[in-house]
Amino acid sequence: MSKEPEAAPHKSDGRTSPISVILVSSGSRGNKLLFRYPFQRVPEDAALLAAKQRSPYALNPSGDASEDPDGDSRKQTPRSEEYLVAGFSDIILATILATKSDMCGKKFELKIDNVRFVGHPTLLQPPHTIQVSKMDPSPKREMPTMILFSVVFALRANTDPSVIGCMHTLSRRIAVALQHEERRCQYLTREAKLMLAMQDEVTTLTETDAGPQSPFRQILPKCKLAQDLKEAYDSLCTTGVVRLHINNWLEVSFCLPHKIHQVGGSHIPPEALERSLKAIRPYHALLLLDSEKSLLAQLPLDCSPALVRLIKTCSAVKNLQQLAQDADLALLQIFQISAHLVYWGKAIIIYPLCENNVYMLSPHSNICLYSPLAEQFSQQFPGHDLPSTLAKFSLPVSLSEFRNPLDAPMQEAQLIQTVVWLLQRRLLIQLHTYVCLLAPPSEEDPGWDEEPPLATRVGGRGLSTPSALSFGSPTSSDDMTLTSPSMDNSSAELLPGSDSPLNRRVTETLLASLMEHERQAILSVPAAQNPEDLRMFARLLHYFRGHHHLEEIMYNENMRRSQLKTLFDKFRSVLVVTNHEDPVVSLFQSPLD
Repeated sequence: MSKEPEAAPHKSDGRTSPISVILVSSGSRGNKLLFRYPFQRVPEDAALLAAKQRSPYALNPSGDASEDPDGDSRKQTPRSEEYLVAGFSDIILATILATKSDMCGKKFELKIDNVRFVGHPTLLQPPHTIQVSKMDPSPKREMPTMILFSVVFALRANTDPSVIGCMHTLSRRIAVALQHEERRCQYLTREAKLMLAMQDEVTTLTETDAGPQSPFRQILPKCKLAQDLKEAYDSLCTTGVVRLHINNWLEVSFCLPHKIHQVGGSHIPPEALERSLKAIRPYHALLLLDSEKSLLAQLPLDCSPALVRLIKTCSAVKNLQQLAQDADLALLQIFQISAHLVYWGKAIIIYPLCENNVYMLSPHSNICLYSPLAEQFSQQFPGHDLPSTLAKFSLPVSLSEFRNPLDAPMQEAQLIQTVVWLLQRRLLIQLHTYVCLLAPPSEEDPGWDEEPPLATRVGGRGLSTPSALSFGSPTSSDDMTLTSPSMDNSSAELLPGSDSPLNRRVTETLLASLMEHERQAILSVPAAQNPEDLRMFARLLHYFRGHHHLEEIMYNENMRRSQLKTLFDKFRSVLVVTNHEDPVVSLFQSPLD
């Protein structure tokens, strides 16, 4: 294997990328630093940097960051970040990072000046196992000289706690794999002996030659474990996805969500991602960001068959409940696999494509005529260009407006493919209909008896029911009849088609939570004279606070879109209808403000 040159500093976010990865051990030969990457530069450089005295008022043409004792600077350059760890000698790092046996199996975290070290110290062999081997009359193997080891990541001191937790998770996964391979075939012992032998050889050459050399540069092309640690570091600094095969046998998979979830140049905070995943509902859909063939090729050989089945069945026009039926999986399992794919950046959550969906151009879209996306779009859809397509969504527009009854089914399929392509690249955002109860404070207030406040809706669209749908998804039809276990209990207490005393009492109870002027405003609406309309309005009253969009109400209450829109139109004098994004879905469409 050829000698690899030292990698150039990665252009990445210093708040999420590690500064260095370090492998230390402790055993009969004392504490040893087996490997570190990136390689430490020539010691004279670090000594010269430490000894160099500068005035705090002097210019800094080299671009090196000034001293930052608290680690709060967010403009640290890659070169100065490397010197944060280069200031520690190998002996010092081995001493402070090779912990005692009592700390093994626990999280190790140590902050020194601008650097925070995170690892998971691990015992190679439990003490009782060693005692049993001494009493065994069979031929003895060579006793291991290494007692414990640790894969440590050096981070900036101000690194977010969630990133620190992720780095500890990766350190623990690598440690478990190394511990398993050590017990199976003494893999770590062989690699450690090779690393120490190379260090001794380089030390001998350094004493005879004039120029000092880094032993880790010589170790890398000859040691598989060193190559794995370098690959883990490079992946964390670039994509955030780590896939290692320890000893070409055990797979270690890990993803850093802070890097892979990026929209419009901004990273999605893990806390927001977790909240969004908890808010997934059966009426949502899963949109794969890669092709089916590409995703299946990335799966490990021992992956769950349910995951393969979901990927093969997934479609942008199916909600999760339909997906569970078609894949013959439990809905809870569909939720878990979907959250897994979203967490790994392989999919996003959307609302199923149907003709009622309203889309508009994302304010963060790249609309440059000669952008790489424009070239990709032209290759994917010959005869069409991206700027012209995006121009059609400059104002909110429903997909039903693109539908022509004379179009062939192939053209409708191309429309679906186009919208899916745009959603995958975060070029479009979807707008949902929300309803708010807004009753006038008094009947004498002028202007409320004239035009209702529906003019505040995005795009000024009316509430007319669209034409019949043909996207092949039951969720896209006006006769949406999906049931939900979370249906409000009050719905069952109302007897449709009758004006019984029970119905009147239930309606009065639902309206009793309102303020007096709101109740009077609702009762003064002409549609309130119809007991059936008033009961339906009272039944849906808890949705009229602007937190539930139209599709969610349809799902929870098992109602048709036309029923809801007719009700909104009848009570338009006390309702305000607005269109905006679903917070659960918008996380994957536009960056947080």
